[in-house]
Amino acid sequence: MSVCVIGAGLSGLAAAHALNARGVDFVCVEKAADVGGIWRQPGAGERGPGYRTLHLNTAKSLTGYADFPMPGDYPLYPRHSQVADYLRAFADWADLRKRIELGTEVLSVRPEPGGGWRVTTRAAGESPRSRVFAHVVVASGHNTDPALPDPPPQGARSFTGTILHSVDYHDGRSFAGQRVVVVGLGASAVDIAADLSRHAERTVLSVRRGLHIVPKQLFGISVDLIAEAPWFTAMPFAEARRFVENALLVARGKLGDYGLPEPDHPIFSSAVTVSDEILSRIRHGAVVPKPGIDSLDGDRVVFADGTAERADAIVYCTGFRMSFPALPDGCPVNAQGAVELYRRVVAPGHPGLYFVGLVRPQGAITRLVEAQARWVAKIAAGDVVLPSEDVMRKEIGTYLAAIADRYGDTEGSSIQVDFGPYLAELSELQPA
Repeated sequence: MSVCVIGAGLSGLAAAHALNARGVDFVCVEKAADVGGIWRQPGAGERGPGYRTLHLNTAKSLTGYADFPMPGDYPLYPRHSQVADYLRAFADWADLRKRIELGTEVLSVRPEPGGGWRVTTRAAGESPRSRVFAHVVVASGHNTDPALPDPPPQGARSFTGTILHSVDYHDGRSFAGQRVVVVGLGASAVDIAADLSRHAERTVLSVRRGLHIVPKQLFGISVDLIAEAPWFTAMPFAEARRFVENALLVARGKLGDYGLPEPDHPIFSSAVTVSDEILSRIRHGAVVPKPGIDSLDGDRVVFADGTAERADAIVYCTGFRMSFPALPDGCPVNAQGAVELYRRVVAPGHPGLYFVGLVRPQGAITRLVEAQARWVAKIAAGDVVLPSEDVMRKEIGTYLAAIADRYGDTEGSSIQVDFGPYLAELSELQPA
């Protein structure tokens, strides 16, 4: 068979649809019991980030596939169950089900001596199965291994409450009447803190480093629609940065006024947190900001400013480490933690290995994923010829140098892309 697609979430389905439209033979393998990726509510015994209050932070018009818009009766920001229903409907509409092997785990992906890739999988209750493919498309996302503080806070073993990662958090009602500390300021942290604040006796948000918090709308327009608007993408970078910084001051004022640390970097120099709720919950006293955790002592959480809170639970919303254990060592993440992919898609030195969706834009990812998928389908069909490995590595080096200059490091930022420029870049690579 020509192509193996790993993952049947938003990115994997986009890849499958592009291959199908190009007439390329493929199979898609998915570990879960159904399509939908992170938008599925995890079933019994499953781990996953699909907590019950999860909603889109991007407008449905940009998050839906171009050929299959989200239903008109969906709200602007659908909840996770609606997105999961939509992705299931897309798989049916695009006639992809017959090519998807559900409940199938990928054990290893290894290059064959004569070319191609040997993919070993195992379906539930069955023995491992090995097949050779000309191409492999990894579309399984990057929220893989939950990251917890290393080393943990002093006294962590003495803590008498429950410690969990956001991947194991599902419903604030489970914490009714409890005192909970949420650690982090990313999307999951602010969502979970807001959810807990409606059920817990007390909700504390522990923040070590300030991040820019952006409302879902500015001037009545969804921020991801602004991000791709021609008038905004035409601005020089410095001008666009000033525009957004001034708009945020008008929309929500200074974060220090909410008891949160001010960011130590200008906007667009790190990931932002999109939330309409968290600042309001803080203003209403439902969420109490605190600095980072210094130590734990029995049921007490001691913070860096010397204050302490009794807590029944700590929820670490501290992100994930990218991990691809089925792939060859160092692919696509190098020893320094940076992702090395030509045009954020192609693995140099590993002919026939591609990644779809391994990017983090400021806005909706779907149009980028669809463009990546179309490019990969053209490569697999033989309609596009890639440059030499040396040329690809030079492009990666230039890209990572620019990332380091803008973000200060590459480990956590090597998958950041600017929506408009990156979409234009992908379009230039595949003329009609």
